[in-house]
Amino acid sequence: MSDRHGSGRAARPFLYVVVCAAGVAEDVGRLIDAARERGWEAGVIATPVAMGGFFDVADVEARTGRPVRSAWRTPGDPRPFPAPDAVVVAPATFNTVNKWAAGLADTLAVATLCEASGLGVPVAVLPCVADALAAHPAYGESLARLRGMGVRFGDPYAGETGEAGEAGEDGGRPGFGWERALDLLERP
Repeated sequence: MSDRHGSGRAARPFLYVVVCAAGVAEDVGRLIDAARERGWEAGVIATPVAMGGFFDVADVEARTGRPVRSAWRTPGDPRPFPAPDAVVVAPATFNTVNKWAAGLADTLAVATLCEASGLGVPVAVLPCVADALAAHPAYGESLARLRGMGVRFGDPYAGETGEAGEAGEDGGRPGFGWERALDLLERP
């Protein structure tokens, strides 16, 4: 089997991880580690706001062996990532979901999602949206549009209660189900 990298070795499938600006983004390393354990190679694309301290960029770069991307490359620069076999958006914010559904590709992260959708690349999303924002009619319409495009969504996460309404182990914010995104990609 030939690979996309030209090294003669069989390539592992490549996962784009799109990270948005939400407090849980600080733990995105958990998703990267889980993806690697499941045989994926990963590269991270972050929204510009997420780059402002929502996660440890150096740690993510060490885990992936690649730079975190947030801005478009200039013409002539090499592509830092191979084409994606799948994309995970985690955490996915209200802003990113709505811009993506509307086709407003004003950041590399959202443009990547628009392009992946157009190419038929499988996309899994773990929304992290406060209940008050999730109640906005535009958000529901965006979810419906993206689902109609084949995007796979995990359960909503508002960071206030767990799946059954309970708090996290320490009585604070419940855990974010990072591995659920990978499960969504593996379903038929």
